[in-house]
Amino acid sequence: MAGVVVITGPSGVGKGTLIRELLRRIPTLQLAVSATTRAPRPGERAGVDYHFLTPEEFERGVAAGDFVEHATYSGRRYGTLRSEVQRRRGEGVPVVLEIEVQGARQVREAVPGALAVFIAPPSHEALRERLTARGTDDPEQIEQRLRTAESELQARPEFAHVVVNDRLQVAADELAGIVRGALSGDRYPEGPPTEDDQP
Repeated sequence: MAGVVVITGPSGVGKGTLIRELLRRIPTLQLAVSATTRAPRPGERAGVDYHFLTPEEFERGVAAGDFVEHATYSGRRYGTLRSEVQRRRGEGVPVVLEIEVQGARQVREAVPGALAVFIAPPSHEALRERLTARGTDDPEQIEQRLRTAESELQARPEFAHVVVNDRLQVAADELAGIVRGALSGDRYPEGPPTEDDQP
């Protein structure tokens, strides 16, 4: 593995919650802070929850090659800054990326040895309930996210590891087991990656 753990799946499937549980179970992991053009939600902090960029700043970063992956999702842009990954990998620290399916495909190309885990909902109805319960999107945005989710769920067979997030603790245990198994064969304990291995 290349020291990169990708957690992907549709919006509302519980990626963030599972990642918090994963980081609690495996404290050596660090989460890369994603960049986005969407506005901060209540309680979100710049540089902690996301790097909040204007569309112009984001586009300049894309043109400069600053992103290891980027995608447009529900009309907003999201991406992982190359510096976020390189800094942690340079320290020999495995890094977790919370990204959408478009981005996960890009990381698979850029970092072929990355561990990718697809998080799936137990049902379409459960996904709708979770998106509605979040209270962060209006009904039109929820419907747009659900339409996007339908196409993203078709990508499930592309991933060797799939965790169905039905019961949180069971799903978190399964995810931690997959990641621990991959990290146990990682070369990071012997030292950080070489320059040629950078994303």
